[in-house]
Order: sequence, then C-alpha cells, then structure tokens
Amino acid sequence: MNKGFVIMAQDTEKTSYTKCAETLKKSILRVMPDAKVTIITTEMLPHGDQAKNSDWKLINDWQVYEASPYDYTIKLEADMYIPRNINHWWEVLMQRDVVIAGTIRNFKQEISNVRFYRRFIDDNKLPDVYNAITYFSKSDTAQEFFNLVKEIFTNWEEYKKILKCNPDELATTDWVYAIASHIMGAEKTTLPGFTEMSMVHMKQYINGNPTENWTDTFIYECLPNQIKVQTVPQQYPFHYHVKNFCDKIIL
Repeated sequence: MNKGFVIMAQDTEKTSYTKCAETLKKSILRVMPDAKVTIITTEMLPHGDQAKNSDWKLINDWQVYEASPYDYTIKLEADMYIPRNINHWWEVLMQRDVVIAGTIRNFKQEISNVRFYRRFIDDNKLPDVYNAITYFSKSDTAQEFFNLVKEIFTNWEEYKKILKCNPDELATTDWVYAIASHIMGAEKTTLPGFTEMSMVHMKQYINGNPTENWTDTFIYECLPNQIKVQTVPQQYPFHYHVKNFCDKIIL
C-alpha cells in the first residue's frame, strides 16, 4: 500500500522549519525504518506563485492534498518529534477518508482539557480539531475537505462576518480546519474515540508553565533516542513548539 508521512516546511527569517522537518523525519525513521517520509517545501508545492506569500504555510495548506505522493497520508507539522512506533495508527485510519486529530496531551501524557487556546472553537461550537496531525486518503471526501480549506482561507473576511470572533482575528489552520470539518460534518472528518492519535503540546497553559518558553522553566533531558520532561519519558508525538528545541534533539 502506498502510504507515508508528509511534513510541510519552509524557512522564515527566524526559524528553519526545514531543519525541524529533517529532524522529525529522522525521528520517524528511527522508530519506523520502513516508513516513507516526504518533506514538502515551497518549491515542491503545485502552485508556487502562492507559496511566495509570507503566510504560505497557512494560506497554502490546502495544497498538501495535491502535493502528497501517497494514496494514504499522515500530515505532520514540522516542529514535532516521534518517540515510538505509530504504525498501528494506519490500521484504524485507513478505514476513513479524513481524520483530524482531536486530542492533545500535557507533558505528563495526560489528555488535556485546557480551553485557554480554544475560545474560537468553543464560541462558534466547532469540532475541536488540531491540524498538526491530519490523516487523509486520495478520495473525493478529502479533496472536498481541502477545497473547503482553500475556500475558507481565501474568503476569510467574509467568514468572519458570520463567526463569533474579534474582527481582527487572523485565520489559523486549526480554525479553518474546524470550520471545514463543521461544514462537511464532524462524523466525516474526526474519530473521537481514537485518542491514541494525539500529541503532547508544549504550549504554556496546557502544561502549567509560568512562561511560554517551557525550556526555560522545565527540567528536560535529550538522551539518544529519548526525550524526558520533568523526568517523564515522552511517549506520544511531541509538539515541542519552541522551535530552537530542534537543535537539542539527539537521534
């Protein structure tokens, strides 16, 4: 079966997303040596003219459907680390056309119910999704989903008029995925019972950090092939959020 992981990456003046993506790819291949992994950069996107926009990774996210070389794809954000084999996910996911992750965890590996970052979702009664881990197959359903993602990004000013949000609210990929999921039906785009498809998200309030930069306040160890935070080994995809943490990962 033609299945694999896709990582979207483009460098900015401050961050080398390509470096993060290469590290993520190495972490995947360490625990799943036979996995197929593709890093998609600006030059590889089907519509390169749009990719010149400084917000390409948001506005052009919909292009991942065309850009993926796989029939079955798990899309990952670049600033992540995979600590263990997740091949068993495929058996569940390949029964569906689209599955967007709906579960996050704190560094203790506990499912998080913190709503600090989810006001837009809650105010608009949208599906609680996290685009950082998204599965899709080459299918009519997935194509419709990503066409919606494009349409929402393109017409964000019009969508804001019917949403409960700050008039200056900028579109984020999570918000756009949530709206597209709502329009299509959450039953077609999420799998609530499959909490194994989740990530540790190192944002401040999810983990009770005094600052947004958890590396300044938490004790952590980057050992060969293992990351510990406050002595806790990380067992789920680790969304480290602080981009320069990539330099500390040992593989």
